[in-house]
Amino acid sequence: MPVTNVTKDLDARTIVITAQFPAPVERVWALYADPRQLERVWGPPTYPATFVDHSLRVGSRSTYYMTGPEGDKHAGWWQITAVDEPHSFSFDDGFADADLQPNPDLPVSHNVYTFEDRDGGTLATFTSSYDTAEALQQVLEMGIEEGATLAINQIDAFLAS
Repeated sequence: MPVTNVTKDLDARTIVITAQFPAPVERVWALYADPRQLERVWGPPTYPATFVDHSLRVGSRSTYYMTGPEGDKHAGWWQITAVDEPHSFSFDDGFADADLQPNPDLPVSHNVYTFEDRDGGTLATFTSSYDTAEALQQVLEMGIEEGATLAINQIDAFLAS
């Protein structure tokens, strides 16, 4: 499994997931840059994603929804805040309503995804921070750790296909 560590820190209001992929940084970057590839691994296996809009450009907004096994849809958005291709990108990630508009009643995470060459592959670090410990606790109770781990663990099989 690619995920090698998950660290939750309520005091720092962060969750950090590290993963190792047997592919070069440029290949892992391409997965996140291309919405058709990204939707194959964004979200747990039983909640595949569909990206309506996606571009890794500072200032752009990505919108997506995940479809559950019963046909239920769960929407979200990214606001891209920094890009250093192919090494890192930063974005705010929030929940959205059925019209893909931000839902102000649910937490927003501030994310930094980094990719570095390691042992012939890529070491990826996924850092999510929240404005409050309560917001982090809320998404942990919603299953963010399990969902993110299941999603990231799909990447190896996708890269090998």
